[in-house]
Amino acid sequence: MLIIFGGLPGTGKTTTARALARELGAVHIRVDTVEQNIRASGMLRSEVGPAGYLVSYGVARDNLMIGNMVIADSVNSLNVTRDAWRSVAVQLSVPFFEVEVICSDQDEHRRRVETRVTDIEGLKQPSWEDVTARHYDARHYDDWGQGPFILDTAKQSVEQSVNELISKLALIRRQPPSGF
Repeated sequence: MLIIFGGLPGTGKTTTARALARELGAVHIRVDTVEQNIRASGMLRSEVGPAGYLVSYGVARDNLMIGNMVIADSVNSLNVTRDAWRSVAVQLSVPFFEVEVICSDQDEHRRRVETRVTDIEGLKQPSWEDVTARHYDARHYDDWGQGPFILDTAKQSVEQSVNELISKLALIRRQPPSGF
């Protein structure tokens, strides 16, 4: 199964994705890590662009092909990236599950953005202004529509978020596949 996370920076995506990967024994692929390592290579003449996502799709595909569950962790703000993640799963005939992580408490979301420390050497974290500009600019954050499971991390612990996702995944596994 491919579990596709998305959401604005500071919502709890990576923290939740990592905890879920540990719980499920899944492979965690974080686009921020891939992108920053591409930058750190010194080979770029311009911004990373889609390279980080393209590499991540390939790594996900390789892991899915050998039977690993994969958790894809990225802002995933555009329909084109969401379509590409889905395509990886569909091409391999594996189910996928999309999760949009939100933090409905704006004060809590802002606190998270302004106080977090990066764990990726050299990665510049976006400011609160960057995050809100991205959210309200339709060119940089497409509406997910009715597709994803919405996980609101505002008033629950990481453990509660993981338990909520595991419960939802258990329900999905009992139903006929519909993510194709």
